[in-house]
Amino acid sequence: MDEAPATSSHTAPGVPERFFGDPDFDFEARLALGLAAQGVGDIGQVLVTLAAIEDGSADGWFQAWRARAERLRAQAEVCATVGQVERARWCFLAASEAYSRALVFTTGMADSRVLAPTFSLHRKCWEGVVAHSEGRFLRVDVPYEGSALPGYLLRPDATGAPRPTLVLTNGSDGSLTALWGAGVAGALRRGFNAFVYDGPGQQSVLFERGIPFRPDWEAVLTPVVETLVARADVEARALLAYGISQAGFWLPRALAFEHRFVAAVVDPGVMDVSTSWTSNLPPELVALLRAGDREAFNEAMREADADPVLTRVLAFRSRPYGTRTPFDTFTEVSRYHLRDVVDRITTPLLITDPEDEQFWPGQSQALYHALPGEKSLARFTREDGANFHCQPLGRALTEVRMFDFFAEQLARRVH
Repeated sequence: MDEAPATSSHTAPGVPERFFGDPDFDFEARLALGLAAQGVGDIGQVLVTLAAIEDGSADGWFQAWRARAERLRAQAEVCATVGQVERARWCFLAASEAYSRALVFTTGMADSRVLAPTFSLHRKCWEGVVAHSEGRFLRVDVPYEGSALPGYLLRPDATGAPRPTLVLTNGSDGSLTALWGAGVAGALRRGFNAFVYDGPGQQSVLFERGIPFRPDWEAVLTPVVETLVARADVEARALLAYGISQAGFWLPRALAFEHRFVAAVVDPGVMDVSTSWTSNLPPELVALLRAGDREAFNEAMREADADPVLTRVLAFRSRPYGTRTPFDTFTEVSRYHLRDVVDRITTPLLITDPEDEQFWPGQSQALYHALPGEKSLARFTREDGANFHCQPLGRALTEVRMFDFFAEQLARRVH
């Protein structure tokens, strides 16, 4: 068990208490800065972009990030034309992230039709990263229920040598470029492969094909494993797994059935996804939900439409579930829990546990205590500036703790 001592509740000196008054804007600002610190864009570019945004303005957020993305994409294309491959790759990566960041609040915009064309540009820039990788990065799709999920094998070089491979599973709304700062860059620096993909309800699979989430993620992750172990450039007995945000549920769920990973990290742990949905509901609404009173629950939720922020958040969070009414969404989310399968998990698991976790407080500890096998709880604190969900301003610290854990588990497997 890896637990840091508790710290005081005061904000750490030098860390801004708020970048924006709107809590969602503030959190997204932290995410952007954390990615920049990991090489996705530059911190100065992020700060300049944020400074141009009116607090709480969804349209202003989109316009500022779209403008930043356009500037970076133009630079990338010029660099590609003159043969500056490394700079082109860096600019394409930063542009891809900026386009993705622009999309965060489209459900609150006056015209949300900007999503499809902006997402297309995001993916075009991501493909630019792959195209300018000098053969290191490959598109590797995953067979899935008669079709395929888009996947990418990112390798530290183009030799084709078999290597330990980190499979990264995204959360409910993260992009492939966000995974770069969550673990891809760290894997490549350490001589590992990294594999990223879109699953049901995620990114291209949702936006372009309309396929919603599913709780039984073993149906997704096992085809990923089968695809990877068949490759000569993947060391089949050295697979590692990482899941961020809502994948803190999906990854443990899959690990209850898929046992070929040496070790895994969930960031954070999630025993029950529905707690982030029901914790802010009034007791009367929770009672209606549990009683199965669809009409009364939906009518009460319609009254909440007077709050534009709540309306924006609910629309954004509900879309990937593919449901039609609030009652249907809350009912579907209630299926996303580990209570029936947690005792089957045998993979050694490291669970991050940041202070001020705003979406699933207490869930990392709940998962830790429910796991029957080898487990560690990694606390992240305000004093280190590594608080909040997925510790957005503590990504370097997260990385070193994560890869220390992986190194220890791989060494055990070798010996």
